[in-house]
Amino acid sequence: MHDLGSATQLGAEAIGQPGQRRFRMFARTRTSSVLLWMEKEQLLNLSLIIDRILAQISEGRILRTEARVGGLTSASGDLPADFPDPAAFDLQVGQLRLSFDAEHEIFTLVAIPFSIEEDESGEPEIDLQTDDALTFLFNVEKAQHLTSRIAFLVSTGRPVCPFCQTPLDGRPHACVKQNGHREIVQLLSEEDEDEE
Repeated sequence: MHDLGSATQLGAEAIGQPGQRRFRMFARTRTSSVLLWMEKEQLLNLSLIIDRILAQISEGRILRTEARVGGLTSASGDLPADFPDPAAFDLQVGQLRLSFDAEHEIFTLVAIPFSIEEDESGEPEIDLQTDDALTFLFNVEKAQHLTSRIAFLVSTGRPVCPFCQTPLDGRPHACVKQNGHREIVQLLSEEDEDEE
C-alpha cells in the first residue's frame, strides 16, 4: 500500500459532455499526486458518506451544501493548472474505503485499483489490486469542499426522470413507472388455469 500522507489539495471534476462524462478525484500531498477515476455513483456515494459523518460530528451544524444559501459555483474544484502532469498515481478505482478519526477530525481514504482479467472460460473478471492500493488523509474543511464540488458536478449532469430516475437525453421518455410501459407479470394458480 502506498501511503501518500495528508492532502494539501483535494477536489473532483467531470470531463466531457453530460451523458458521456468521466469523473475523477484528484489529490496532492507534499510528496505525491494522484488521479482517481471512478463512476459517478462511486463519487456520489463517497460524498453522501462524508456528509453523513460531518452532520454527526457537528450535531447537524454542517449540512449538505444544497441546503445553504448562495448555491454552488463551477470554478472551485477544477484540477489546478499547476497539478503535476503526469500525476504520480493515475488509476481506475475498484473500491474505496473511508474512515474517520473523531479525536483528530481526520478522514482517511483508501483507494484500491482494479484490472479486468479473463478467467479460464474467457469471461471477464474484475481483479482488485490490493497491493497497489493507496491512502491519503484530509481534514474536515477539505471534506466539506469536496462534497460541495461533487454536489455541483452531479447537479450539472443530465436531468433525471423524477419517477424512475432514468437520465433524460431530450428524446421522448417512456417512463416505466408513469405511463404503463412496465412489464406486467401475472402469476396464475392451478385453479385459474383450469378455469381458462
